[in-house]
Amino acid sequence: MRTYLKMSLLRTAVLAAALVTAVGSASIARAADVNLLWVQPMKDHPVHRLMQAGFLNKCKELGYTCEVVGDPSATNWDIPATLPLAEAAMARTKFDAVGVYGPDPAIYSYISKLAKEDMPIVTWHVLPPEGTVKGLKAATGEDIPGAGANAAIAIGEKLGGKGTVALTQGASNDTENTMSDSFRKTIAAKYPGIKVLDTQMEGFEPSAAEAKAVAILQGNPDVTAAFGTTGNSIQTWSGASRKAGRDVVIIGMDYIRQNLDLVKSGAAYGIVAQPLYEESAKVAELLGDLAQGKTVPYSNPLPAKVITAGDLGPYYKMLDGAGQ
Repeated sequence: MRTYLKMSLLRTAVLAAALVTAVGSASIARAADVNLLWVQPMKDHPVHRLMQAGFLNKCKELGYTCEVVGDPSATNWDIPATLPLAEAAMARTKFDAVGVYGPDPAIYSYISKLAKEDMPIVTWHVLPPEGTVKGLKAATGEDIPGAGANAAIAIGEKLGGKGTVALTQGASNDTENTMSDSFRKTIAAKYPGIKVLDTQMEGFEPSAAEAKAVAILQGNPDVTAAFGTTGNSIQTWSGASRKAGRDVVIIGMDYIRQNLDLVKSGAAYGIVAQPLYEESAKVAELLGDLAQGKTVPYSNPLPAKVITAGDLGPYYKMLDGAGQ
């Protein structure tokens, strides 16, 4: 009897172990079969390409199959041209989850449309309050108010609490509006001796943006610093200060190579190191977990500090690793 009982327990243990192994193998196979789609208007903008590198490299690391779609432009934000590309991709491939770049509320209806079709959706670079975008499962990106505040403190300290700052955005959108508001409020609270000009839209076309910055400098001889909330702002303002023959303390966004080089050369003072690569890698993680039926936190904010000439080394190394 004891021998039979021992044999039964042994068989039960073996079956249980086999079941655990089978479940584990199925889970691993499921992860290997994950297909993710990344939807991003203005796909070929250098900042957007850096984001895509973070996403695709993390996909490769996790063993996922991932695809990027968007209108092939570096300067033209075009949602109507992007969505048919996304729909075409989904018609030919079964995706398990989709990342949709969400700094423009005009794309929220598309997020909700996909969610109604039971597609898990994650957005990045913005953190819409939970429940404000129907169907959105998670969001990751920089701490946007913190980024604006950090830029304000860096400029305030560099100017010694006195001077005039020009403030520009690429366009009016939730991300840049929030950052500009935070910058302005922080200057007012901490450096009342500094004046901030009205916000101007520099746009995304480089020569037009630089011409606008030159006009700002020519029309405001008291400007001693400039903060731009878009990825090309350092290039815009460094070119404008050179053409206008003015010494301006410049802080902009994004650690793309051209911007690092400008800070290294002294043509600009600093960069708000938006966690572009890191947040994009996080998108792959969140989408992969959702695709496998896991629960993820809705809000996933990441810090964005200001870096200056002495801080550039790790960022050059990151770009090298991303092939940028």
